[in-house]
Amino acid sequence: MPKEAYMAGCAATANGAKLARVEVITSYPIRPYTGIMMELSRMVAAGELDAEFVHGEGEHAQVSVTQGASAAGARAYTGSSGVGVAYAMEVYSPISGGRYPCQMAIADRAYDPPGDFGSEHTDVMSVNNQGWILGWAETPEESMDNCIIYYKAGEDPKVMLPQWQVQDGYFVSHIPNKVSIPDQAAVDEYLPPYNCPHALNPQNPTNHGPQIFPDQGPAIDLQRAQAFLNAPKVIEQAVNDYNKAMGRSYPVWLEEYKTDGAEYVFFLQGAHCRTARFAVDHLRKKGAKVGMVKLRFVRPWPTAAVCEVLSKFKAVGVVESQTCYGGAMKGGELQHEVRASLYDSPKQPVCCSFMAGLGGEVISLEEFYNMAKILEKHAKQGKCDQYVYWCGFDNGI
Repeated sequence: MPKEAYMAGCAATANGAKLARVEVITSYPIRPYTGIMMELSRMVAAGELDAEFVHGEGEHAQVSVTQGASAAGARAYTGSSGVGVAYAMEVYSPISGGRYPCQMAIADRAYDPPGDFGSEHTDVMSVNNQGWILGWAETPEESMDNCIIYYKAGEDPKVMLPQWQVQDGYFVSHIPNKVSIPDQAAVDEYLPPYNCPHALNPQNPTNHGPQIFPDQGPAIDLQRAQAFLNAPKVIEQAVNDYNKAMGRSYPVWLEEYKTDGAEYVFFLQGAHCRTARFAVDHLRKKGAKVGMVKLRFVRPWPTAAVCEVLSKFKAVGVVESQTCYGGAMKGGELQHEVRASLYDSPKQPVCCSFMAGLGGEVISLEEFYNMAKILEKHAKQGKCDQYVYWCGFDNGI
């Protein structure tokens, strides 16, 4: 039977890895993700989890060990935050190019300067084009569940891709919430042991990571591209099967919150969706025609779903907790994806960015209320006064 407990995101995520029966775990400490590895090391030491626990000398080595473990046929697991995510950058493409479906848990964190340890999405969004499945969790329970769902999708023979399973540092990783932990037998039925099709084996040699000629490279890139074309149907099946097996109700790509009759919506991902829900509830009671759309996957990007859902509204405010300096819209990266998704739609909402939650700042209810005022004006006039608003610095914000 499932059991309920109150736990923070790090502990819940560790329980997800335990339920997934990970076989090799590699760690290196950096806050705020470290609690995941602390809990997993305790589980291994106590005999609760049968896994090899390897402590690397840095994030580059840590992720490299994960690559080797996955190549040898193990269900491999690692994690990091902030500058640790950047330090391991060199290894990400070889892992996805080698089709090693390991998983990396990330409790996101701001980059330096100025040595800020707060939650921010810039660390992961800076590496999001390396061929990994990627998405954010809003709650500890969703982070635990995503761990299991991502392995199911990533290990599918039609996909075979690694996964970044992300939660907001501190807002999710360190704040306890109610978690319903699935029964191990149910997870075992949903997620069978990993069956590596080309594991390293001295009795059956295979070639991993060879040096190649330039004209051989495009074929490898094409294979990764094809894997991402295959991934959506596999992810849809994985999420729907998990919902049925565990009694959950996750939408696959986008969650709509109180969008019936809405003319304008907040579009965002991760922990700040919790505050946005309260803001929407309050504003709705005052007659505002506002709703929220939550993004569950960044890679693969759900182009068709974003177009179908957002084209219903008159105005969209993309709440950005990451930076994209010098980009096309001069704000965050999500707006680029949103506007590209809407490009061919005959019905396009006006769209702007709200730069908020950077450096780990809370996005307050008052800031959401002010965003809603701006979106209401945009919806009425059918155009944006400006494309990017820096919350706390612009007039009206």
